[in-house]
Amino acid sequence: MNKLNKFSPEVRERAVRMVQEHRGEYPSLWAAVESIAPKIGCVPQTLLEWVKRAEVDAGMRPGTTTAEAQRIKELEREIKELRRANDILRTASAFFAQAELDRKLKS
Repeated sequence: MNKLNKFSPEVRERAVRMVQEHRGEYPSLWAAVESIAPKIGCVPQTLLEWVKRAEVDAGMRPGTTTAEAQRIKELEREIKELRRANDILRTASAFFAQAELDRKLKS
């Protein structure tokens, strides 16, 4: 399920920085990305995603930042664990309540 990252964070940062520094030399962002991507060894779409992610993280583009996305993921995981614990407790409570009723009836 986890995807293997072929590029280190340093390479990603360097590639994004190159696009941002040379963006004015090209007619569009896509043209800059198409020119720089082969130098890094990735496909242009991947580099464009890195640039967009960096812009969101820097507040230059609307969207969910990497830190916010990580926090949301952690909270969703915690909710899932709490729901599982509640189900276990609910089942155990019902089991012990039934056992208590059975015991009273036998007396």
